[in-house]
Amino acid sequence: MTRSPTLAHGRGYLAIPGPSVMPDAVLQAMHRAAPNIYAGELVEMMPGLTADLKRVARTQHQVAIYIANGHGAWEAALANVIAPGETVLAPASGRFAHGWAEMARGIGAEADLIDFGKSAPWDMDRIAEALRADTGHRFKAVLAVHTDTSSSVRNDIPALRALLDELNHPALLMADCIASLGCERFEMDAWGVDVTVTGSQKGLMVPPGVSFVFFNDKAAAKRAAMPRVPHYWDWAPRANPDDFYQYFGGTAPTHHLYGLRAALDMIHAESVENIWARHRQLAEAIWAACEVWGETGDLCLNVADRSYRSHAVTALRLNSGKGTALREWTEAHLGLTLGIGLGMAAPDDPNRDAYFRLGHMGHLNGHMVLGLLGGVEAGLTALDIPRGKGALEAAAAVIAR
Repeated sequence: MTRSPTLAHGRGYLAIPGPSVMPDAVLQAMHRAAPNIYAGELVEMMPGLTADLKRVARTQHQVAIYIANGHGAWEAALANVIAPGETVLAPASGRFAHGWAEMARGIGAEADLIDFGKSAPWDMDRIAEALRADTGHRFKAVLAVHTDTSSSVRNDIPALRALLDELNHPALLMADCIASLGCERFEMDAWGVDVTVTGSQKGLMVPPGVSFVFFNDKAAAKRAAMPRVPHYWDWAPRANPDDFYQYFGGTAPTHHLYGLRAALDMIHAESVENIWARHRQLAEAIWAACEVWGETGDLCLNVADRSYRSHAVTALRLNSGKGTALREWTEAHLGLTLGIGLGMAAPDDPNRDAYFRLGHMGHLNGHMVLGLLGGVEAGLTALDIPRGKGALEAAAAVIAR
């Protein structure tokens, strides 16, 4: 039987905003027999592993590890500091602030949401108005999504901390760094963040299934004053265990830990500062190409202002509605998987097929980005989608500088 040739054979490229590309070193570290969970190397490596996690988050405070995805980290963080009936404030620049607010309501709290749409960062004046009106300090925390993975908006965490300080508002500043930690500049202690949540599957380059909650002394004091905290979510024994099993509330996620150890070794060998710079330059190459494509064509970047664009994910729209068609073509013909347009349109909205995303986080280098952009160019060409010319040259100039 004769079949048409395809260019999709070979190693596929998953260019979605998480799970990110996993390094061979991480995969090799995980490819091993099950270890002893009561003594030996797994037990002995935990103090160094937690110390290196805190180095990535830029904190001298504490970290708790959960066998959960980012949604589990949301609930773990809330369960330790927000009691039923208390209220949180959630400024939203995309789908994920809505999700964290829904999680707060699910544990019996109230959530006041300020929606800035799907393409704009926080408006500090509107947040200030809400905080200033809260004279009774009803808001016990502000749920701040640093990078919203759906919209690719990157918000200004230090400006929010400055606002809380200016107004002398005691609310905890809780930051969702699931899409930003290990990709964007983030300084938990220097920026005055009280609680940080993240997951294993993006900038940390490990399979999904493990998440982390970092917390400072102010957050620990709020935890100590809570009327009750669910035993499994309680971060106190996880952060300061008497026995190894308490790190995880039970059996350890053994192979994730080996992969994480390898990933942290890679991160610190490169240095966190160099990783931030690498992500910034690679993001700018992607923006350069997308801006050229959009000059005379259908393609539009979701975030107009570069200063508010994520360095880890770029959300895009094809005005012709062919975003889904582009994704299907690149996967079928090139082995290149682009991200869906998550949360940008309702499931029954015909415009939902216009949106797609490019993930550029974690284990990523210049030739991968140029290959990604070349694949998009090929798809635009095959589907006869109007576009500006010279996009790859513009990206290459950024890579070459």
